[in-house]
Amino acid sequence: MTIRTERVQIPVADGTTMDGYLCRPEGDAPRPAILILQEIFGVNAHIRDVAERFAREGYVTLAPDLFHRTTPGYEGNYADFAPSMKLAGQYKGEQSEADVRAAADYLAKHAAVAEGRVAALGFCMGGRLSFVTNGVAPLKCAVSFYGSIAPDKLSYAATQAGPILLIWAGKDPFIPQEAAQSTVDALRKHGKPFVNIEFSEHDHGFFCDARSNYNAAAASQAWALTLAFLKSHL
Repeated sequence: MTIRTERVQIPVADGTTMDGYLCRPEGDAPRPAILILQEIFGVNAHIRDVAERFAREGYVTLAPDLFHRTTPGYEGNYADFAPSMKLAGQYKGEQSEADVRAAADYLAKHAAVAEGRVAALGFCMGGRLSFVTNGVAPLKCAVSFYGSIAPDKLSYAATQAGPILLIWAGKDPFIPQEAAQSTVDALRKHGKPFVNIEFSEHDHGFFCDARSNYNAAAASQAWALTLAFLKSHL
């Protein structure tokens, strides 16, 4: 499917303006939309590629630049975590919530987006924030790839708007299995629909083909599961 891409400016409630990478299929018919939420490495080539891949599947996608306040346009190095970790540590909860609210609202109001058909999907920090977005915005569904949700974001379990697909890496050194289970338990406690998937033999970041932890087979399976989930709910 032929797509078009552009840079857009998104106003945030705190008075800042956030850049976004917007992708959409050619044509005028309104389509469902996905908010693509970055890793700690910014809206880099991989995140732009993911946004384009989903656009080719028929979705309008938007990848907002979440580090716009401190380092706009940041693209981190997968071989050097320290600068990206530092930026993520400076990114405060109230800022991230304001950003995802603004980005979800921007998509919902875009002329190319079908009314009420918006989802969030993210990786690592973005997986954590897709859970947050689903807790603060009227989404149809959300997808979290190895998002560090527990313990500090578990309060958003009570307000999840749509079903969520949770994808974990069984050998993830950053997210203990107890934390993943706490997320599931919180969703179950509040009666929120979810799908819980663990790739037991793989490491954090296995979906990203620019990382050393990439696993093509697991990434292919996760892609298929994600597309099926989005087709069902979005």
